[in-house]
Amino acid sequence: MDAWIKIEDGQINGALRRLIALGRDASPAMRDIAAIGENSTRARFRSQTGPDGVKWQPSLRAQLAGGRTLTKDGHLSGSINGRAGADFAEWGVNRIYAAIHQFGGTIRAKSGGALKFRLPGGGFAVVKAVKMPARPFLGVNADDRDDILDALARRINGAIGGASHAG
Repeated sequence: MDAWIKIEDGQINGALRRLIALGRDASPAMRDIAAIGENSTRARFRSQTGPDGVKWQPSLRAQLAGGRTLTKDGHLSGSINGRAGADFAEWGVNRIYAAIHQFGGTIRAKSGGALKFRLPGGGFAVVKAVKMPARPFLGVNADDRDDILDALARRINGAIGGASHAG
């Protein structure tokens, strides 16, 4: 994957340790975590909002032609995927341009010349550089953290024979 996140949270890591201490394979819990991350990331494309709750700056195309930012062809949001194993859960996107959208930055021509691109509504622009604002879509916010802890609690309760709660 070209963009991914690492969760460093004491409560989440503690819950995973308790599950493993019960002699359980953590793979199902890790699949739950990856699915939560994938779903949350997809929701950010729909809401046009970063993990911190801040709305993305609309792209020029979205402003001029309508539609949503980062969704014109659906390639970026369509590449959201996750993986999980006994000791890991990850999700991200596998597009080479994901990082510039996640973190922002300046795009310059490789040759040091100019960039030329089609403008929404017709015509072309020729510029030395394009500054891309950060439009973060990967990350874990408080709601995601709560969802992950709930999923882990259900797995732990199931492992000790307790009733799992819906969610």
